[in-house]
Amino acid sequence: MSEAEAEAYRALVPDWSLQDGGRRIERRYRFQDFAAAFAFVRLVAEVAEAQGHHPDISFGWGYVVVSLQTKTIKGLHENDFIMASKIDRLI
Repeated sequence: MSEAEAEAYRALVPDWSLQDGGRRIERRYRFQDFAAAFAFVRLVAEVAEAQGHHPDISFGWGYVVVSLQTKTIKGLHENDFIMASKIDRLI
């Protein structure tokens, strides 16, 4: 997927940003505390496992960062944006 194509898809999930020259998307979520951030990570993990599409996730007190990329192609695919939308609906 070209960076221009990725930007068009990104318009569907506007809180996500293109990273690495359009090869992945990322979003930072904010929470009230560590427990809330961890609970969100668990929800994301459940959806990811059900979809067979596993993001990179980092988290700490009050935040979660989710990064999506289709690792087999080392870039973005339409499925990454679908997964981003599913993750956004967890909030």
